[in-house]
Amino acid sequence: MRTVAILLFNEIEVLDFAGPFEVFGVAGRHDDPKPFRVVTVAERGPVYARNGLSIHPTYLLNDHPKADIIIVPGGGGQHADGTPYGSRREMDNPAVLNWVRRTAATAELVLSVCTGSFILGKAGLLDGLAATTHFLAVEGMQKAAPNTELRLAERYVDNGRIITSAGISAGIDMSLYVVGRLLGKAVAEETARYMQYDYWK
Repeated sequence: MRTVAILLFNEIEVLDFAGPFEVFGVAGRHDDPKPFRVVTVAERGPVYARNGLSIHPTYLLNDHPKADIIIVPGGGGQHADGTPYGSRREMDNPAVLNWVRRTAATAELVLSVCTGSFILGKAGLLDGLAATTHFLAVEGMQKAAPNTELRLAERYVDNGRIITSAGISAGIDMSLYVVGRLLGKAVAEETARYMQYDYWK
């Protein structure tokens, strides 16, 4: 069983974390034991996602089991006065960056969804690699990861151990791809069918 740890923070985009949570949560659902144990991790709780959804993280940054796969979602932007929120705030949060670096060092895979790539970029994990992000976040991504090749036409970009996805629903595509990579195409296809996710190929 692989432990999947999904990072949460205030103003997170709901589908950025909930889509991958669902994919890994239902993949191989008839197996015993199940192939994935999915947990959420945050600096503190509760977390308030976009549009006010309240979430209680399973663990805090310093008290969770070893993560085999970590997922860094996105969501957020800048207020009218220029104050950043969501991923644009967390990419400069030392506690989050230290967690990403520390946890990524021993993880099998590191995934990001949407502007979660900003956090990976600021943590130095995307230097010299290719990546994607939300199509409206190009300028922010170039600042957060100036040494990264942007591939905005791709739904997800696989660098081997680090995989990034484009915005929001692309995180589901990436997660299904990872399930297929780890467990085989048949398991990924059965997961997509169960979710009635008809547009994944």
